[in-house]
Amino acid sequence: MLPREVVDLMRELVVFPAVVGTVDGEGNVHMTFVTWLYPLDERTLRIAITTSSRTSENMRTTGRVAVQIFAPYKSLTCYGTAKEVVNKIEKIPFDVSVFEIRVERVENSLFPGSTITGIIPFAHTGRIKELVELDTAVMTVLRNKS
Repeated sequence: MLPREVVDLMRELVVFPAVVGTVDGEGNVHMTFVTWLYPLDERTLRIAITTSSRTSENMRTTGRVAVQIFAPYKSLTCYGTAKEVVNKIEKIPFDVSVFEIRVERVENSLFPGSTITGIIPFAHTGRIKELVELDTAVMTVLRNKS
């Protein structure tokens, strides 16, 4: 179960940078950086990702997923099972799917004598206005519990 203070922090931010690991049908691991991540509660995460990406394909195929979350004084690895809940978000100019991840186990991944001093620094570059609008549209879908 995710700590309440991490859930609250993730909900406060417009986007929350994290690292997602998936496994394909042959057991090959794939890692990717994401920012469209939102906790519905302490045991359920939602992630939006390009529909045709390897991460999406792996989550559809095996459902096995790990999410690495960095927060002040915490580095948590959430292991769970993903299922697709939205195949394509409407009003997004490219195909983006939404997956729900049922968090089955959370492990502290810091080694003794270390700490994390904040979240992963993240900023848009390029067409900032359009990217912020895209983030807002995607995160609105992730926050919707229905």
